[in-house]
Formats: sequence, structure tokens, C-alpha cells
Amino acid sequence: MALADTLALAWYDKGRVPWWCWPLAVLYGGVVRLRRWVYRHGWLRSETLPVPVIVVGNLTVGGTGKTPLTIALVEALRARGRKPGVVSRGYGGDQREPLLLSDAPDPVQVGDEPCLIHASGVPVAVGRDRPAAARLLIDAGCDVIVADDGLQHYRLARDVEICVIDGVRRFGNGRLLPLGPLREPMSRLHAVDFRVCNGETRVAGEFTMRLEGSVVRGIPDGREQPLGAFRGLRVHAVAGIGHPQRFFDSLRAQGIDVIEHAFADHHAFVLSDVDFHDDLPLLMTAKDAVKCRKFARDGWWSVPVRGVLPEAFFDEVVRRIGAAR
Repeated sequence: MALADTLALAWYDKGRVPWWCWPLAVLYGGVVRLRRWVYRHGWLRSETLPVPVIVVGNLTVGGTGKTPLTIALVEALRARGRKPGVVSRGYGGDQREPLLLSDAPDPVQVGDEPCLIHASGVPVAVGRDRPAAARLLIDAGCDVIVADDGLQHYRLARDVEICVIDGVRRFGNGRLLPLGPLREPMSRLHAVDFRVCNGETRVAGEFTMRLEGSVVRGIPDGREQPLGAFRGLRVHAVAGIGHPQRFFDSLRAQGIDVIEHAFADHHAFVLSDVDFHDDLPLLMTAKDAVKCRKFARDGWWSVPVRGVLPEAFFDEVVRRIGAAR
């Protein structure tokens, strides 16, 4: 069994944690607490921008649904008269200097998630120096910045923090890396402004987000057809996201016979990864599709999803940023 599978079993299914995880978790926890302390006491300073900043992130490693929430949030902000832009580190890409994405960004350069967010029509800037990348968006006319996966990036001061929670896996065993899936202690959850659960929740204070997707889009040509057209058919399903099983389960819920092909999050796809030497249709997540467009074939389909949340959530976020500035 691969190390990642061993750890996932320990984190979420009460498997046995390797002994060496204990001292590493103690060391990691000390570093996390020290980093928080130096920012809190001003030894390291957060940079405050002249426009409101909304941070979207999570406490756990792996996918929770941050990208669909980010896209839904910027669409709601635009509908309410704001001009949002998204700043991202560009994980999975090789861009180091701050860069404002062009009309046809390369996921190899800037990462898959920024490309997917940019496809929704919102300005996106990437770079390891997120405050500098955010200033590119301000110069381009944005009046509110949404920081994708920025909960632990304290260099960028924020007005609102949103934590996204996996409705199925939640926080696993509740322990810090590598003993558990947590990037920060559970106590950090009490400091955020909003908690959004990707899936049904009965926890007080959490907003529910559901992912909806009813169409597929041809990767080489963009033509659309209903996802239901694949009901009863056998397909290859490809997912290089933080929690691939969610994608496979969503297809099975539509009555599709799935052959699973799971890859690591942000996997850099090449043709040989997805050439299965048969004529079965291939369905993949929208995030993976942006990296396969250059060599995509007929019969390869992207399955886009959108995050659906209560309008009251967006209204409250807008109210908070208005009160903050």
C-alpha cells in the first residue's frame, strides 16, 4: 500500500498511524503555533491592501470544494455590483513572479485551479508573493480580492475568512499533519468568520454548499450534452483532485458504470495517463480537463460542477466586507 493510502486510512478510517508520525506531528504543531504567534505579536507583519480581502481555505489537506465556492462567490459579488478578482499561489504551476492571467493561460505555468477560475470570466493573478499578485488585480480595476486557498497565508491581511469543510470526511481524526489531515489545530476553526460544509450538515453555524452538474462538455470542441446521456454506459472516469472518490460516487449516482482512475491532486497529465486503448467514453473533472485540452480526443468529456449556496450567505459576506472598509 502506498504511503498516501496508508495515511488516508489512518486519518479517516481509524487505521494505525505509523510511529514516526507522532514526533513529526509534535514538530509540525510547534512550527504552526510559532508562526501564528509571530504574526499575532507583530514580529512578522501582514500586508493590508486598500480593498477588502476575502480568504477561502480549509483546515485539512486535500480537496474540500474550495474552487467551486470561490467561483460561486465571485459570481455573487459581481451580481451585487462588486468587481472581484482572485489571487492564488498557482499550485501545480511553475510561475514564481506575480502574473495576471491572459486570455489563454497555460496550466503548466500557472496551475490548474487558477485556469478553471479564470474560465468563469473573473480576473485572476498568481504568484508566491500573494500581496504583490493582488496588487496587479487592484491595478486592473478590482475592488475586492478573493484569496483562493489562503487560510494559512498570513502575509496577506484579510477582512473575512471562509473555511470549507468536507461534508463526508470532515476533519478525520482531528490531528495535525502527518498524524492527521489538519494543517492547523481545530481551535483555528473558531477564529474564521464563516464555515461552509460541502454536503449536508447538521452542525450549527455552518452553511451548506451542494455541487450541481447536469451537463458534460466535450474537451476538444466544447459541445455539450446531458450527463444523463451516459446513464447505463460503462465509462473511464479520471480524477486528479484532493478527494477523487467524490467524483466517482457522483457519476455512479447518475447510474453510470464507472472504471475509476484516481491520480494525485494537481497531477500533470500526459497522454499516456489517459490513453486506455479502447473506445469507451472518458469523463473527467473540469480541473483535470484544463490540463488535457492540448491532446484531448473525441469522446473525452469534462464534467463541470457549480457550487450552490444560500443567498443569505453571500448577502452576509457582502455586509461584512462593507462594514470592514
